[in-house]
Amino acid sequence: MLQPGDTIPDLSAPDQNDQSLPLRQRLGAKGAVIYFYPKDNTPGCTVEANDFQTLGAEFAAKGFTVIGVSKDSIKSHVSFCTKYNLQFTLLSDTDGALCEAFGAWQEKKNYGKVYMGIVRSTFIVDGHGVVRKVYPSVKTAGHAAAVLGEVDRLSLA
Repeated sequence: MLQPGDTIPDLSAPDQNDQSLPLRQRLGAKGAVIYFYPKDNTPGCTVEANDFQTLGAEFAAKGFTVIGVSKDSIKSHVSFCTKYNLQFTLLSDTDGALCEAFGAWQEKKNYGKVYMGIVRSTFIVDGHGVVRKVYPSVKTAGHAAAVLGEVDRLSLA
């Protein structure tokens, strides 16, 4: 998993509008919050997305973009954005390149079954693409607010 001080990879993935740009071109003036989540339209992922949407104007006012990443299709992202009126970027990482490069693709265990999947994780990145803070295993409740507070604490805004 990427750590503070690492530079994010400059990979591309299409967003919900089927526009593919290098990740560093998606950063806001001061940086970005890049969060990885398992699946559109699931309870925890919906809570997390709605919380980031609710605080979206505050992140934008601080010069930060919010970028969600999952392996869901563009079509799934369009449906998710429409259903919940999400106004931030969701990247469709169907080949898993971003998930692997950030270290969010990991072995998981559920009811004794072992499988590979996306570990819910968040990265605060400055405007130069340098990771400033990593949340390696996220619980959704209150997470977006904690990330917003950390942006202030790091004096990135």
